[in-house]
Amino acid sequence: MEKDTTSMAIASREDLRNVAIVAHVDHGKTTLVDAMLKQTGAFSDHGETDDRVMDSGELEREKGITILAKNTTVFYNGPSAKGHDVTINVIDTPGHADFGGEVERGLSMVDGVVLLVDASEGPLPQTRFVLRKALAAKKPVILVVNKTDRPDARIEGVISDSMDLLLGLAGDLADEVPDLDLDSVLDVPVVFASGKAGRASREQPADGTLPDNEDLEPLFAAIMEHVPAPTYDTDEVLQAHVTNLDASPFLGRLALLRIYSGTLKKGQHVAWAKTDGSLQNVKITELLATKGLARVPAEEAGPGEIVAVAGIENIMIGETLTDADNPKPLPLITVDDPAISMTIGINTSPLAGRVKGAKVTARQVKDRLDRELIGNVSLKVLPTERPDAWEVQGRGELALAILVEQMRRENFELTVGKPQVVTKTVDGKVHEPMEEMTIDTPEEYLGAITQLMAARKGRMTEMTNHGSGWIRMQFVVPARGLIGFRTKFLTETRGAGIASSIAAGYEPWAGPIEYRLNGSIVSDRAGVATPFAMINLQERCSFFVKPTQEVYEGMIVGENSRADDMDVNVTKEKKLTNMRSASADNFEGLTPPRILTLEESLEFAREDECVEVTPEAIRIRKVVLDANSRMKVARQRARA
Repeated sequence: MEKDTTSMAIASREDLRNVAIVAHVDHGKTTLVDAMLKQTGAFSDHGETDDRVMDSGELEREKGITILAKNTTVFYNGPSAKGHDVTINVIDTPGHADFGGEVERGLSMVDGVVLLVDASEGPLPQTRFVLRKALAAKKPVILVVNKTDRPDARIEGVISDSMDLLLGLAGDLADEVPDLDLDSVLDVPVVFASGKAGRASREQPADGTLPDNEDLEPLFAAIMEHVPAPTYDTDEVLQAHVTNLDASPFLGRLALLRIYSGTLKKGQHVAWAKTDGSLQNVKITELLATKGLARVPAEEAGPGEIVAVAGIENIMIGETLTDADNPKPLPLITVDDPAISMTIGINTSPLAGRVKGAKVTARQVKDRLDRELIGNVSLKVLPTERPDAWEVQGRGELALAILVEQMRRENFELTVGKPQVVTKTVDGKVHEPMEEMTIDTPEEYLGAITQLMAARKGRMTEMTNHGSGWIRMQFVVPARGLIGFRTKFLTETRGAGIASSIAAGYEPWAGPIEYRLNGSIVSDRAGVATPFAMINLQERCSFFVKPTQEVYEGMIVGENSRADDMDVNVTKEKKLTNMRSASADNFEGLTPPRILTLEESLEFAREDECVEVTPEAIRIRKVVLDANSRMKVARQRARA
């Protein structure tokens, strides 16, 4: 159904709504999308469905977070549709600031935002980050207070905090966006929901109780009322923006498009406007529309629709498909600059190439990094002095660790350097990226957290006590101060603390930061770790390797109880006599080793150390393996 809204040939698609669901990590976005799909009949009644169907990636399911922005389609014909079938395109965006590039892309596809806030935790840094982007783009916001049935819910306080946040952001943006309508920003509809129970209401329930309505109809009604239908100029030529990429085993690369004007047809010849400004004529070999979670072939698509096209092999995010005779490209999608970098290269350790079928060559690693650049707009890959290693820059430590973990699962062997910050020079002075850190912790850990943040050059900007035994603190801290912070933080708060951060611009270099007080235990020779050697050494260190595990010179096998590094022989065997046999080694007195994950290994490594990543093992090693060479390098560094 179309209707003319003005005499300027502007029309709107009342049968369409494009909306993004945004929130902080673990506030229930993906669970809410599940409920929306189930209640609109996207799943067959007898079909088996998983929870969190939108988190389709293996790593997303393991870590319980959304990494990639994905879209699905809900077909709504409830009371608010007024007798029409309405297609609601829902974009599920990541809730972690490290994947901010995905959020920016998601917002470029939609006309409104559903902001999800936990009924207990309230707005957190990522809420602020996403909300700022949405307000700057003048997208209308619907506030959904989710998990109202949490026993520790404080619904009134959360609404108050959210309104304060909206007011603060509107004030911040007043200079950047002069024509921002402050009244409409604060006039935000509030929906109370429990995504898990599939219930929503406009009436505020009591703390810890479910909304009084049995289904999500109030949420759909709010979307229909407050998210505008896509508008377009009926006289304008075809303009379709590439906002995401996917791949099909049968069709090859798929480009996901938001059509702004004109009509896209299967078999049509269009102009492809590339990043470098050049134009190329291409044919749309296949056009796919989204129905629920599946893609189905379509003959044509009009303005406001989100579709996938096949047949363009090297198309990139941010590029435009436009009219072949009268091309009018759209502006490219811009994302924030990377803050953290790490070096990724081929595996150069003595144990390289031991895994059957592993990918070990520089060409394979470079091709894989180039493939990642195609779909990940917030990543940069730069050459280094070595031909077999590259500097990869991203938003945060987690985003880079996820990339390395994905490559490990694809059978790559890599050497990964310690994460570093990407600095800028402003007026001749070195500036480094800063992070705004919000920490929720039980009151008894206040002193420990303050001390931990002070050691990492963090300064407290705000502290609030809700009177529930928990304290919320806000710090501004250098981004490099958060490298290796997470493990230490969880140890200090006995696993009870919640910490999250977002980028907060650049400030002058804050000076040296001591990441780790303890030194490393380094193997001084190649061989197999023996229980005999480890039992004798364990009083002075904690081990990362198991008995009988193969080690090599320069490999880090444990953490020293003192500040300096110590070279040890973990392969030492018991001297045999006619009274003693080798099999008499006992494991009983040996403390079990700490087996580090990839993220923990990257956090543990110092500047002169790196992480060896293979499909079967993760090891920490010195960059220079030979002990004598290491001493020479250390002397040179001390003299410099």
